[in-house]
Amino acid sequence: MWLRLHGWRILARRVKTPRGEIDIVARRGRTVAFVEVKWRAKRQDLAFAVDEYRLKRVAAASEAVMHRFLRESDNPRIDVLLLAPGGFPHHITNALQP
Repeated sequence: MWLRLHGWRILARRVKTPRGEIDIVARRGRTVAFVEVKWRAKRQDLAFAVDEYRLKRVAAASEAVMHRFLRESDNPRIDVLLLAPGGFPHHITNALQP
């Protein structure tokens, strides 16, 4: 729902590939986001929810299925959506960028 409220159209959920699973694939304009969603019971635990290994796994899974979702001149990226009770979701864009 959070992504939709911010102008994203959900293309797929729980996309399974031989390299791993992508929680959400969403599009807004020419950007296609492959989104890793993490939920924790406590907000402070979100800081440790995603690490480099998990991001690389999502990136590898995304590469396996990009051809299904991308059009010519689209910009793919890896995003993370962090969720916990009592607050708004935290959307990290281009999570693999330094």
